Amino acid sequence: MLQNFNAMLADAYKNHYAIGSFNVYNYETIKGVMQAGKETGRPVIVAFGAKYLTNMDLEDVVAVTRALEMKQGLPVCLHLDHCAKLDVIYRAIRAGFTSVMYDGSALPYAENIANTKLVCDIAHACGVSVEAELGSLAAGEHSHEGTADDKEIYTDPKAAADFIKATGVDALAVSVGTVHGMYKGTPNVRVDITKAINEACGIPLVLHGGSGTPEDKIRGCIENGVTKINVNTEISVYTVDKTAERLAAEGKKPHLSELALMQQGAVAEVVKKYMAFFEGR
Repeated sequence: MLQNFNAMLADAYKNHYAIGSFNVYNYETIKGVMQAGKETGRPVIVAFGAKYLTNMDLEDVVAVTRALEMKQGLPVCLHLDHCAKLDVIYRAIRAGFTSVMYDGSALPYAENIANTKLVCDIAHACGVSVEAELGSLAAGEHSHEGTADDKEIYTDPKAAADFIKATGVDALAVSVGTVHGMYKGTPNVRVDITKAINEACGIPLVLHGGSGTPEDKIRGCIENGVTKINVNTEISVYTVDKTAERLAAEGKKPHLSELALMQQGAVAEVVKKYMAFFEGR
């Protein structure tokens, strides 16, 4: 049975490790993430971004994830990632998503609070966990989230504490120097700001932009309250590169079914790497 992320993140917060939240776009990527969970025996968060509704509809994502989860019997959370539209949030809850991220970070502070509280009231009544965002991430190379005009705005610790109290959100995505996509220059991830937010808030924090972030910075953030880390870009870049290599190789061109299996394996490789890293293994 699919579950929300509250129990997963509570244990991670208490024991100073993080759960990876891995973006999926189709059957192959869902299968790859689930395969990694099966091979490691670890819980996974399958994250489907609202912008990928052109690839799969919400009901199909739920059906595929449920079918695969029933076969392996491991803790799986199905999370709607980066959604600014309330109607899509409510559709996801009705469809069977067990966690949602309402992203009102581009809105005025008071409007972000009002909308996030509304989402929390409805989602919690349905047993669904809620993530929100305060602050703003810049867009890096190969980013498939946000826009090139996005500017980095660090999350203010006091505002974060007030936001959590006003909304009842289960986890908060913070801006501390990571980017959506891959870094264009030297990363400047502020562990000190992460620590201040954690001390002010005392709930699981979320780091978006996990791809390419230096290991020492991620470990510092995990020690200071980050318990959910999103990975999207590296899954795409690595799998596309592997596909291109296979297509460019000499010899008989592969059948599409063979490419699909290869892509599942490539996704699983990335996911397993990050799962081990986030858990300190």
